[in-house]
Amino acid sequence: MRRAWTAGLPACVVALVAAAVAAVVAAVPATTAAPAPAKILVHRQAPRVSITPGVRRLAVPRQAGPPTTAQCERAYGIACYQPGQLRKAYNLPPLYGKGITGTGQTIVIVDSFGSPTIGRDLAAFDKQFGYPAPPSFTILAPAGKIPVFNPGVHDMAGWASETTLDVEYAHALAPGANILLAETPVAETEGTAGFPQIVATEKYVIDHHLGDVISQSFSATEETFASLAQLNPLRAAYRDAYAHHVTVLAASGDSGATDYGLDQHTYYTRQVTSWPDSDPLVTAVGGTRLILAGGKYTSVAWNDTADAAAARYFDLKSAPVPFASGGGTSEFFARPSYQNGVKAVTGAMRGVPDIAMSASCDGAVEVYSTFPGQRPGWSLICGTSEATPEFAAIVALADQVAGHPLGLINPALYALSARRAPGIVDVTSGDNTVSFYQGTPRTLHTVAGYPARAGYDLVTGVGTVNAASFVYELAGVPGH
Repeated sequence: MRRAWTAGLPACVVALVAAAVAAVVAAVPATTAAPAPAKILVHRQAPRVSITPGVRRLAVPRQAGPPTTAQCERAYGIACYQPGQLRKAYNLPPLYGKGITGTGQTIVIVDSFGSPTIGRDLAAFDKQFGYPAPPSFTILAPAGKIPVFNPGVHDMAGWASETTLDVEYAHALAPGANILLAETPVAETEGTAGFPQIVATEKYVIDHHLGDVISQSFSATEETFASLAQLNPLRAAYRDAYAHHVTVLAASGDSGATDYGLDQHTYYTRQVTSWPDSDPLVTAVGGTRLILAGGKYTSVAWNDTADAAAARYFDLKSAPVPFASGGGTSEFFARPSYQNGVKAVTGAMRGVPDIAMSASCDGAVEVYSTFPGQRPGWSLICGTSEATPEFAAIVALADQVAGHPLGLINPALYALSARRAPGIVDVTSGDNTVSFYQGTPRTLHTVAGYPARAGYDLVTGVGTVNAASFVYELAGVPGH
């Protein structure tokens, strides 16, 4: 799973074993939606896939209250933002003024383990910023009982941070939407499988009509799958979502044009992408850096690779570190028809991401958590795990305007971009080229990425959003 970035917490690793895939997915009914065309590419790696949450938390003492942007810049050398600033950056207040807050919609957050304190942490978060509680906040675990939280298990701590980020920022940007936290009970430390339980959990939510948009802040590098044949059974939930008109989002990753190998510590030294964000039935959410100047916000492609302050506080390493928006072209999936208009960029294969939101570590967001094993209080988090629940909130607002779930939104995104709709904000600066030291002897590697450019690109997709226009445009409803 793609990481939201949390300094000091090793990557959560969940083993995915082929036998477990078959066992869980065998119980899942087939759906009628046809998969997107794809080619099969066989790799030599063993059929064992690692997935991690996508969170990094600032490795500095926690605070009793959320810091301001100026305080973060003075203390840490990086910017930080409170949720009200994101609301302003994406021009959400005009929608709230019209009662468009996600009312009647349900955002589904999928995370392993969850957090044992998420209910009271969300309440404290809301109290700090003056937000109402969500109309309903429900926690389900349809794939099995969640183990008792153990702060000594790094997997659990990482997922608790991920859960906190996902829930608090989906709610912050869509305060009128219901929140459903769907937890799964798996971890490699228990010798169990991971992704099959996620598939089963998402199918349960979809088949019981429990949500309108699903937010996934995780992924696995495509090259860690033995073949498309190994991956295909795991697509059951996305086929089901397509058939039921449920929107599915996935983070595009935090390592720029590369990603983690099977050991979850070393990176590929060539361009790779990840799944499920590369799936044609999923909307891939990339990352931007929000820059505040003169009271206004602008967006550039997220790339903190050479940012010494971000590297120091989020990874406890010296720059360069590969902190950048994931993007590239799929090894498995052919270019879907909705990307035909950008084939000069993607070539014959599926390109990711589709769209982008705030994710930069130099511009991290503030979360509140009290789960055991840490000092309770406010901390900073970044990554495309931030961007994904943010965009889930935007989709929930569009669902409200439309009066129904929008389902697969990718065709609409590319159509809006092609006609230069006001709600699509083009991002034309930056890239996702990354550098890092690796190996023995320690060697500097650089993986050339992709530049942000006018129109679609393989680092920010079609760009980011001006929500006051975008939600109407996505809903296909005049009135903005």
